[in-house]
Amino acid sequence: MFDKILIANRGEIALRVIRACKELGIKTVAVYSEADRDALHVRFADEDVCIGPPQPGQSYLDTKRIIAAAEVTNAGAIHPGYGFLAENADFAEICESCGIVFIGPTASHIRQLGDKIKAKELMKAAGVPVTPGSEGVVASFDDASDLAREMGYPVMLKAVAGGGGKGMRVCRDMAELERGFHLASTEAANAFDNADLYLEKFILNPHHVEIQIIGDTHGNYFHFGERDCSIQRRHQKLIEETPSPLMTDELRERMGSAAVEGARQTGYRGVGTVEFLVDRERHFYFMEMNTRIQVEHPVTEEAFEVDLIKEQIRVALGEKVNLRQEDLKHRWASIECRINAEDVEKDFRPAPGMITALHVPGGPGVRVDRAVYTGYAIPPYYDSMIAKLIVRARTREQAVVKMRNALDEFIVEGIPTTIPFHQEIFRHPDFVAGEYDIGFIDAKFKQTRADRVDAESESKTPSDAPAPATAVSDKTEDN
Repeated sequence: MFDKILIANRGEIALRVIRACKELGIKTVAVYSEADRDALHVRFADEDVCIGPPQPGQSYLDTKRIIAAAEVTNAGAIHPGYGFLAENADFAEICESCGIVFIGPTASHIRQLGDKIKAKELMKAAGVPVTPGSEGVVASFDDASDLAREMGYPVMLKAVAGGGGKGMRVCRDMAELERGFHLASTEAANAFDNADLYLEKFILNPHHVEIQIIGDTHGNYFHFGERDCSIQRRHQKLIEETPSPLMTDELRERMGSAAVEGARQTGYRGVGTVEFLVDRERHFYFMEMNTRIQVEHPVTEEAFEVDLIKEQIRVALGEKVNLRQEDLKHRWASIECRINAEDVEKDFRPAPGMITALHVPGGPGVRVDRAVYTGYAIPPYYDSMIAKLIVRARTREQAVVKMRNALDEFIVEGIPTTIPFHQEIFRHPDFVAGEYDIGFIDAKFKQTRADRVDAESESKTPSDAPAPATAVSDKTEDN
């Protein structure tokens, strides 16, 4: 039992956890770096502790400082949010050894499911469909080449300890495989201190669909439907929605049952997300499992009218999840846009700086999870996401219109953001029709954008430039 939670994170997720704790009557402790001294999560927590300089390695990723902060404030539990230490098995183990509850799965589950090959083996044993590929690590390019020849190109190299698109390469022939093998292993070693790769058959133009699950210590497991996360760039999610335009009731039942059975067979505890690739024929394949709360969890909360953070905390308290699977149905269509401080015209380069003016949209069915305000200086040390804009409506069509209007009302001045980028997507006819897949940004959206820019460029002839010869000829004849 615990009556105080330390939140080992920052930004909007720290505020989100604080709100849930207040509603549960649990006190909170905020930790912050020197760069976050004026952050809102520091202001709204019951207590706060500075844990170091701005660099994450000396603050939010420093396990000793975070444990010390929990001990001096007598916090009985730590909520890791997402990112930072949320999927760090060693940290979960340290919490346990110090008598502090880690609000998440066990260290063993984090370690097993964080290893992409081990996770694939566990899911395959549970009867969950998996993508055809190597049985384990491919030790060399020669091994990868032999397997790729057997499966047929294209194939995808993936880092065993990967995430966020790092250590991934699509290879369409042997030359790309050889080049990709060395690049992916080097990138994986630099990002995860683990150069190991595995190989999978590359599924052309799939949807990226994930199932939200929860399991308690009493053997109860449930799923909250799907989230479609196919609108991505460089394997980074931009927009998420539920229900998925691809989904049928029969497919949802099969995917939900598979995700729950996979979690049950591993004895998983807490909230988690089982991620799948779904091809054009609606065959689905296990991709990975995230052992934490997801950035996009509000989509599920809005669609199912559930508080996933509260449920996560209750499970950590040892309480039983009092739900029935047959009652867990979509009540709304919900969509989320990630608003990042990035310069879209400069290849999404992060753009830290001062927010000089801010107006957030509102009204029925509009939610904004944020931790920024007018006068807030976005530091350059952390992720570029500054807010999540979530809408809900009775139908997808209504939700798309609501999101379009909310984006038009969302004003952030002083820094570039991805709001204009989202506005374009929500006016793209294919997205509006639900006709998209994981290649939408590259295959359709970028081309549409390029065509429009070219058309605008052609229509803007400078007034002092010579007119085309045909125009001169026509003008002369008119005279």
